[in-house]
Amino acid sequence: EFGRHAAGRRQRRGLGKPETFMFLGFIFICGRSRRGAFLLHRKTRVDRMRARLQEIKRTLRKRMHATIPQQGKWLKSVVTGYSAYHAVPTNIRALRRFRYHVMRLWLRTLRRRGQKDKMTWARLSEIAGDWLPTPRILHPWPSERFAVK
Repeated sequence: EFGRHAAGRRQRRGLGKPETFMFLGFIFICGRSRRGAFLLHRKTRVDRMRARLQEIKRTLRKRMHATIPQQGKWLKSVVTGYSAYHAVPTNIRALRRFRYHVMRLWLRTLRRRGQKDKMTWARLSEIAGDWLPTPRILHPWPSERFAVK
């Protein structure tokens, strides 16, 4: 059972929260806005994000000895492309988490490059600030997009 009135109906029957469903890389969840109105939450599917991060890790290992600007340019395109699809309202936390994990993978890869210079999180944060875009919502709410009243 899913929809605007599902929570109330399930509560009257003594059941838990409304069911969720997965579609097009998102989990759709019945929720409430800060004002208490019904709100459809969309979150990135965790299994898809994990698979994408594993793919990035494998590719970073292959590109380990490329220069930092080359790696940064590639990672920028990866994060930008991921955000272009997943940057919907109610999903900003997943976008931040994705960027954070990409930074962690990049740090671990750069630390494996040699023994002479240790890469710190502070130094990587400066580098990532130059290359990785900060997450922001790109797609409007459906009611705005379709001019629904």
